[in-house]
Amino acid sequence: MELRYWRLSDKMELTNLCNAVDRRFLSDRLPYPYTEKDAEEWLKMVTNNDAITGIYRAIVYDGKLIGSISVEKKDDDAEIGYMLLKEYSNKGIGTEAVRQVYSIAFKILSLEQITANVFQPNIASIRVLLKNGFKYKGAIPNAVIKDGNVYDLLIYVLTKETR
Repeated sequence: MELRYWRLSDKMELTNLCNAVDRRFLSDRLPYPYTEKDAEEWLKMVTNNDAITGIYRAIVYDGKLIGSISVEKKDDDAEIGYMLLKEYSNKGIGTEAVRQVYSIAFKILSLEQITANVFQPNIASIRVLLKNGFKYKGAIPNAVIKDGNVYDLLIYVLTKETR
């Protein structure tokens, strides 16, 4: 598994990834269906803003683009987000991708902490975060409505000192 910079030439692979990924626990800010125009706009944004407003990486396994991971600066914080094709889950890839990206983000973005917001039933993502030292900070009850389901939003934090 490797994390690599996004390239404008990733447009078709990104489009395919975003349409194939399990969306049950992803934010609705990711459009569906995801178009080539969506991919082009996002790739331009990340290539112009990497190391400035966030760290944005493609997750590659055996030469294939299988996911995306980012740490984006917010007001006084930064938020991690990631997605992985389902057939690559439970192989340690997500755990390693999170470890690599937070190391880069703390160094390059000069962060004090990184926050992760997880829909309550997303056990796989919670495991990835806990394996990387993220600590549970609390929940916002009934904060998310996704596909007619209401979920608590769980908040996990990794600080520079505790990583």
